Amino acid sequence: MRVVFAGTPEPALPSLRAFLASDRHEVLAVVTRPDAPAGRGRHVLRSPVAALADEHGIEVLTPHKVSEPAFLDRLRELAPDCCPVVAYGALLPQAALDIPQHGWINLHFSLLPAWRGAAPVQAAVRAGDDITGASTFRIVKELDAGPVFGVLTEAVRPGDTSGDLLDRLAEAGAQLLLSTVDGVQDGTLEPVPQPEDGASYAHKVTVEDARVDFGAPAHAVDRLVRAMTPDPGAWAGFRDERIKLGPVAVTGGDPLGPGELRVERKQVLVGTATKPVRLGEVQAQGKKRMPATDWARGVRIEPGERLS
Repeated sequence: MRVVFAGTPEPALPSLRAFLASDRHEVLAVVTRPDAPAGRGRHVLRSPVAALADEHGIEVLTPHKVSEPAFLDRLRELAPDCCPVVAYGALLPQAALDIPQHGWINLHFSLLPAWRGAAPVQAAVRAGDDITGASTFRIVKELDAGPVFGVLTEAVRPGDTSGDLLDRLAEAGAQLLLSTVDGVQDGTLEPVPQPEDGASYAHKVTVEDARVDFGAPAHAVDRLVRAMTPDPGAWAGFRDERIKLGPVAVTGGDPLGPGELRVERKQVLVGTATKPVRLGEVQAQGKKRMPATDWARGVRIEPGERLS
């Protein structure tokens, strides 16, 4: 099939590579978000999908809005049979959805209808789901509500961060998306409507969502920190500044008040509503990440100090 691939961040790369390597499909162009400032220096960078397309000499389309007439005209000129999508990052108007004969087929990192929306992997980790997965579906106007072609399942491991889980889903999901488009081409695959019951939503995560509440139980603190790792990064307040926190470990031992710090020879503990948790890596503002014990020695924590 003649395809135009839509995607933006690194988790879309395994799927794009799968289509580039396939002898059944021709990648005519990619659609991705416009170049944007990134990193500490705020240098303008191509998206990972755009950079990979550049390496292969493939046309890159970067509309600010998918409804732009110039973009829609170019998409009609390309006349794709299908548009595979992975984490593109923008809503698609009906005028765009109507162009490819076989529609836009999205790889979404959840078992739909669970965790529709922008941050399904983070939501699964934070909720403590034991099983998640990925789904391919035909995009319709309603958010992530289109009929489903195929699914795969993936266990959420006890120490998984969102980054760990997303890496596995991106790799496995690439083959699911490719086989879905193969099946659509062959006429052997028909989508099944999503059930009306059981839908849940994973809204875009904000920096404020990533603030750790040490008044919550230890297991909830653990899940939140892992869910926000690596992006946008869990954080807490310390001496009127924000510090970023890497994954923690639930421990036993003497209880501490919520947020209360205790520095021991080989660990730094912080209290929650239940058991203390052991801090992993800490990153103070303007500093590199470091083990919590090194951070604690550097700031010289006083008895009774807390993370807030």
